[in-house]
Amino acid sequence: METALIEKVGQIGIPVKDLDRALRFYKETLGLPLLFNTDRMAFLESGGLRLMLSLPEKEEFAHCSSVLYFQVKNIKETYEHLSGKEVHFIGEPHVVAKMEQSETWMVFFKDTEGNTHAFMSEEQV
Repeated sequence: METALIEKVGQIGIPVKDLDRALRFYKETLGLPLLFNTDRMAFLESGGLRLMLSLPEKEEFAHCSSVLYFQVKNIKETYEHLSGKEVHFIGEPHVVAKMEQSETWMVFFKDTEGNTHAFMSEEQV
């Protein structure tokens, strides 16, 4: 039996323009625990996945990252709690998928570096 070469996603890199500003946002505003940092990178943890905030090594890497979908327990409470902070929401929480017994809710936001991410939650109906 052949085994898979890839075990799991070990880290996601998020390009930043200002490391200190981005670190404050992810650590203080979003509440992600800091693992360690250097002068060009910071590593945080989100549910067993490591996020790396990094200043791009070359201009060709200085672009926004992929959309990260952060799972939350209650999207409406998360939205209300973070609306008064540095989180710039793009719209309001809304249903994106309905299944027989649950709904998937989402709300998109921009971080301090211009990256678009989302909060999502599964709610029982």
